[in-house]
Amino acid sequence: MSSIRNLIDLDDCLATDLAWRKKELSILIGLIETKSFEKSKTNVLLRSGITLLYAHWEGYIKCAASAYLEFVSNVARQKNFKYRDLTYNFIAIAMKGELNEASTSNQSTIHNKVVEFLIEGINERANVPTKDVIQTGSNLSSKVLYQILILLNLDHNPYEINQVLIDKKLLQQRNMIAHGEYLDTDVESYKELHEKIIAMMNLFKDQIENNAVLELYLQTDK
Repeated sequence: MSSIRNLIDLDDCLATDLAWRKKELSILIGLIETKSFEKSKTNVLLRSGITLLYAHWEGYIKCAASAYLEFVSNVARQKNFKYRDLTYNFIAIAMKGELNEASTSNQSTIHNKVVEFLIEGINERANVPTKDVIQTGSNLSSKVLYQILILLNLDHNPYEINQVLIDKKLLQQRNMIAHGEYLDTDVESYKELHEKIIAMMNLFKDQIENNAVLELYLQTDK
């Protein structure tokens, strides 16, 4: 992923990455809907479709989330924002190492270091890390998605209606296929899954663009 320094870079990255994924999925669903195929061939395409649909779902969420994080990190650096200027989620990302260390340590020096940052370090120039922050673990369940949304301060409510779809109809079926298990599905079920996953990928893109344009990564008094 190229360096994302401004809104144009971010928009280009989000649009380009989503476009090629949609194109592949569109080609595949076109084949799945072909009436001339015998049932055995359609079943193979359906299994392939679910696998590819999951791959693009996880891939896009990780790519788009990483792009937004890089955007915020670069903008904060360019504009000399201090930690206190950013919303709490980005401060938490910056403090993740210290917080993890403090949670597993009984040493007062470690705890004092966290408190010192919260009181004094909050006025320092912000340095938001980007490496290995967005993690899906090759298992983008609704719970993992929720954590990514919270991490980036994006609204999770629109996704809640699709929790079962994400966990059962997409992730569970993909895991069954990956483990060589038999899967009995049909074209209409796949079409519904395809449409809803694409809709959520579009939503995720729109949320990131909206937060970036409105500077919702900053405290409200900025």
